[in-house]
Amino acid sequence: MSNEQQAITEDQWHQAKLIWDYHQMSHDMRPVDVAIGLGSHDLGVATHAAELYGAGLFPTLVFTGGNSPTTAKIFPRGEAVHFREHAIDLGVPADAILLEPHAGNTGQNITLSREVLADAGITPTTVLLVSKPYMERRSFATARKLWPDVAIICASEPLEFDDYLKSIGDEKLVLDMLVGDLQRVIEYPGLGFAIEQEVPKDVHAAYESLIRDGFTSRLISP
Repeated sequence: MSNEQQAITEDQWHQAKLIWDYHQMSHDMRPVDVAIGLGSHDLGVATHAAELYGAGLFPTLVFTGGNSPTTAKIFPRGEAVHFREHAIDLGVPADAILLEPHAGNTGQNITLSREVLADAGITPTTVLLVSKPYMERRSFATARKLWPDVAIICASEPLEFDDYLKSIGDEKLVLDMLVGDLQRVIEYPGLGFAIEQEVPKDVHAAYESLIRDGFTSRLISP
């Protein structure tokens, strides 16, 4: 971690761990019709999607995502394009992958992936969403709102919180993102973007504590 990056305290670590655990759905894996790898800054999404394909859990994989300010430099040709190439390098056949290169948010990830699948003649009844670890709950809530007639299962790279912090290399950024995603879980149902999710009191208290401590760069504007 560079000197410019903010070191987190032990208390902040424990608060963040509560939120991290809440974000993960802990779904049991089972075979599904298709998987959708949600684009982001985290290439581990593509790695894990390739592992699950290799385990025989699905025959078709969609990678979805254009670019964002967070990813434009690391994935200049778009998140989905780079994820697809990475998965092919890991052994996923190119003809098993569909590409959705335009989505700019989670709602578009779901809606545009559904359109890509329909164009390919695929109407799934079970869908596996592969995301960053702290994005499982939000992607689940979004998909349940926008695609209510399919069964949704969530998965992410099986990393412990400490290991994920090390893999990203910027503790403050990770805590900012944990807080930002929880805000979206809380606020998006009222905006019609997602289904309601119960937030336990200790998780909500951790969220408010980290906001007071300044982990706010990923918050949406009021």
